[in-house]
Amino acid sequence: MTETAARAISLVVVDDHPVVRDGLRGMFAAAPGFDVLGEASNGVDALTAVERLDPDVVLMDLRMPGGGGVAAIAELTRRGARSKVLVLTTYDTDSDTLPAIEAGATGYLLKDAPREELFAAVRAAADGRSVLSPAVASRLMTRVRTPAAGPAETALSAREREVLVLVARGTTNREIAAELFISEATVKTHLTHVFAKLGAKDRAAAVAVGYDRGILG
Repeated sequence: MTETAARAISLVVVDDHPVVRDGLRGMFAAAPGFDVLGEASNGVDALTAVERLDPDVVLMDLRMPGGGGVAAIAELTRRGARSKVLVLTTYDTDSDTLPAIEAGATGYLLKDAPREELFAAVRAAADGRSVLSPAVASRLMTRVRTPAAGPAETALSAREREVLVLVARGTTNREIAAELFISEATVKTHLTHVFAKLGAKDRAAAVAVGYDRGILG
């Protein structure tokens, strides 16, 4: 093994679009110092791939059918995986960035990032250093400097906010359970708490209150 290969940063690419995965694999294959060990098309498969391949860095998309990125990041954190997760997505809203970072993502980049910026971010993530795209960093700074929208927002736990966000997207209880790696009974319990804290009688009312109070952006 050459010195370059010995120092290569190993990666697993997680994205539901084959064209994106192929493009990223080709990009890293053409650059020295990287080794793409495998791919996954959703968060569930990502957990299996990370456990089997033990990469230095996981490039993780967020919104994927069959298992989202935030739930996968949270599960990797719970398992104590050594792999660092660098989110690479097209979404930079608060409802995407905050849950991903709270779940344990080391960095957050948008897919329009220049190639060299992506390479630098992967190297930083491998070293355990946090890296955020300028747009995401700006949003987070604004969020930190802005007072909370009200007592209801602070009353919701991180998991309850995740459930409310998924409800707002029209996701069923069964789909929420699959995405968050929890049971349907647990989803119903979270929803009961959300309804009580927001003073809502059903899903539609909870979503309306969530938008009205800024919880959903």
